[in-house]
Amino acid sequence: MDDPSLGALFGAIILLVILSAYFSGSETAMMALNRYRLRHLANEGHGGAKRASQLLERPDRLLGVILIGNNFVNFSAASIATLIALRILGESGVAAAPIICTFVFLIFSEVAPKTIAAAHPEKIALPSSYVLQVLLWVSYPLVWLVNWIANGLLWMLGIRQDNTNHDHLSRDELRTVVFEGSKIAAQPQNMMLGVLDLDKVTVDDIMVPRTEIVGIDINDALDEIVSQICSSQHTRMPVFRDDIENVIGILHLRKAAKFLTADDLTIAAILQETDDPYFVPENTPLQTQLYNFQQAKQRIALVVNEYGDIEGIVTIEDILEEIVGEFTSDLAAYSIDIHPQGDDSYMVDGGAHIRLINRSLGWELPTDGPKTLNGLITEFLETIPEFNVCITIGKYRIEVVQIQDNMVRTARLSEPPEPF
Repeated sequence: MDDPSLGALFGAIILLVILSAYFSGSETAMMALNRYRLRHLANEGHGGAKRASQLLERPDRLLGVILIGNNFVNFSAASIATLIALRILGESGVAAAPIICTFVFLIFSEVAPKTIAAAHPEKIALPSSYVLQVLLWVSYPLVWLVNWIANGLLWMLGIRQDNTNHDHLSRDELRTVVFEGSKIAAQPQNMMLGVLDLDKVTVDDIMVPRTEIVGIDINDALDEIVSQICSSQHTRMPVFRDDIENVIGILHLRKAAKFLTADDLTIAAILQETDDPYFVPENTPLQTQLYNFQQAKQRIALVVNEYGDIEGIVTIEDILEEIVGEFTSDLAAYSIDIHPQGDDSYMVDGGAHIRLINRSLGWELPTDGPKTLNGLITEFLETIPEFNVCITIGKYRIEVVQIQDNMVRTARLSEPPEPF
């Protein structure tokens, strides 16, 4: 053991183990880097991030220089291990050397460094990028030759090399990234998810249905119109003649002060202050409609179906609520469609939108079919109920309370407690 050449051989083995660990760890760390964080760091001027980004633009060259170095080190270590085994054990050591060498390299040069690199890729990859870039410059002819041969074999097998950057996230992938962003506060996270979900929701999902539209019938008496304007909770109201289908325009109640203070109030004065109605198709995605509102300089629109019939009203505030959430702290307590009962149940209007019910109560009634509670009940029963019935949809209990004009007018909804 005092032979200096034998000590030098052991020193060389230790050095090669370290080099092999470096190449193995660098490979795992480079491939485990978060590409979007890497891009952010590069834009912030981080030198290591810039070099790592450049190396990852051609992963075939990066893997080429790493694998060439790793294989050279491993084969050299195997040869030196064989020499050491021959010195110590003689001819019988030739069989033991591969086993011992494999065991040592597997633990110290593969499993351990790759585990550390996978757990802390930035700490390993960014400093390593300096060394790997130099090694790539030095060994570029050999790397090019190896890649040329490898890519040629892949081409013969019908596999084409594609160096296009595929790091673009789809909408669903981006939604997953935002949803799993543990460092994002709950409210901004919900807002970002709301923006990403706008394309999944259409205007008819959030509109105020036709039966609930509050407007001004121009054929009513002037006293009734003035009383309705003064007591209205809305800032804009449609103006129509006899029926909403005969809509004339939209009146902004701020303009009402111009004619309410006049001594000779007339219908013509009211009509003069109305704006032209703005119509939108019922199946327009909310993201598109938000853009259309902005382009048209409008805040309220009448929703029409494919036949041109008015189905409801949608406002820009309705779309914003899909992003930021409801503007009231307890929507169920303020909604005219949802009435909390003392037994933890809710009396709900049959025309209430399912999305409104889910948002108000934090429930998960199905929204991929009918839009209203009445539609959900009749679809489940496959008929219009002729008497009060009780059904269960998912984990929610729905009891029909009132039926009128071939539709469910009122239903009692409850969520049974979870069993212990």
